[in-house]
Amino acid sequence: MHVILVNFLSLLVIIISVFLTLIAKAELDKMFRDKKTEIPFHICNIIATVVLAYCIKFVMMVFVFKEAFHILLEYFILLGFTLPIYLFGNHVFNKYQLNNRKYETTDDGKIIILNEKYLQRKKPPGKMNRHSPRSKTPK
Repeated sequence: MHVILVNFLSLLVIIISVFLTLIAKAELDKMFRDKKTEIPFHICNIIATVVLAYCIKFVMMVFVFKEAFHILLEYFILLGFTLPIYLFGNHVFNKYQLNNRKYETTDDGKIIILNEKYLQRKKPPGKMNRHSPRSKTPK
């Protein structure tokens, strides 16, 4: 029973870590704006996620449940959990970013085209007086 609990906790840590590392990668991409550095960011994100889940699993198995811990086997199991979750999360996150981008640039990088969906979502509120019952004028 405790093995299921440890694996579930590791899976939960992996999912949260993938989400947070993809957000951090997106912010770093905004800062650097270099497509060549994208692969090292992915590798660092996967390594950080596996190490975090590995530490959680090690502490739970060795110190809490006093069970044997097979170092390489557990590492490859966590890597097998992490890679599909990271690839799926990266695909979903990129699709979300593509749909919600503020603008597009042309190939030369000079002309900016605003995204209509972004403008519709960020509309300022209309006249506030029509929402207030006190603002109604007598006829």
